[in-house]
Amino acid sequence: MSKIFYIIILIIFISCSQFEACEDTKCIDQKMKNHKIKQISYWDHYFTKPVSERIFVANEDIINFIELDNKKNGYPNKPFIPNIDQEFIQDIKDAIIELPEPVKKLISKKLAGIFLLNDLGSTGFSDAIKNKNNENEAAFIFLDYQVLLKRKANEWATWKETTPFKTNPQYSIEAKIESEKTNTRKYAIQYILLHELGHVITINDFFHPYWGIPPKDIKQLHKYDFYNMSWKVTGNKHTSLFDDILDRREEIVYYWGARLKIEDSEALYTKLEKTNYPTLYAATSPADDFAESFVTYIHSVMMKKPFELNIKKNGKIIKKFELCWGTPRCRSKENIFKKIFKDLPDN
Repeated sequence: MSKIFYIIILIIFISCSQFEACEDTKCIDQKMKNHKIKQISYWDHYFTKPVSERIFVANEDIINFIELDNKKNGYPNKPFIPNIDQEFIQDIKDAIIELPEPVKKLISKKLAGIFLLNDLGSTGFSDAIKNKNNENEAAFIFLDYQVLLKRKANEWATWKETTPFKTNPQYSIEAKIESEKTNTRKYAIQYILLHELGHVITINDFFHPYWGIPPKDIKQLHKYDFYNMSWKVTGNKHTSLFDDILDRREEIVYYWGARLKIEDSEALYTKLEKTNYPTLYAATSPADDFAESFVTYIHSVMMKKPFELNIKKNGKIIKKFELCWGTPRCRSKENIFKKIFKDLPDN
């Protein structure tokens, strides 16, 4: 056979191997690490737009990346590109426009864009973008369009705070993050965005280690002031400084696979009040600790909006949980946010 024939066979083999399906975590991690949407060059033109205009429908590259992430985490979701209601896009724009100016300044250089898709696997998802030196420089946000399409703010918050618990008809959890007048879809989106933006601003900064680094490989851990208030590395995982109080912390799972009985929620929230975590979700990981602190601080302190969580038994409130801002238990974290916004440049 001719050399040309062998060359053709070799090219076909190499091309096919590039698209070989990944089945193990190591292979998936490598594909995600080298994915084109993780490179800053992919996003250059997105940064030319005002922050409130960086809203897009997901493309095939994004769908492929989320498919890999869902496979890695064992989620059954199959993401796909939705047909977007333009009123929904306007809700996102307005939600961003109405944020405090210091918040918009903080995110403008780090947020590449917000992308909408269906069947994400959670309400929102963020990840870092690498520069040419392979350093984290910016981030993107994905939102699940179908999760947000019909839920108002308080309905969404109630649904979210119920997801770690197995149902019992005698018990319920109700959350309120907006007044009756402002209980709209737009403000559900705003709250969710603030959580994701909390992830975005930590990129290439010393609030907590990047969530994509194995804990045992983290360097200069002492520099992460926010992290060190609540976390430490034990072996190859992050553990809480309050695990002796929140003894069932690792059973707190949001969105997927409720492990806790809702009848135990009263005791769990009482224990939470003895920590410096502002919400139950904050206790699940260092990244979500910061993101939950970020959203609740801006929402309740800077924007002066409500946050109420009530646990009920047979329709009667048996536990009221409130945020910790302005109280001793979260003072050290509150000082971090005061410094962040005080140190922002005027232009």
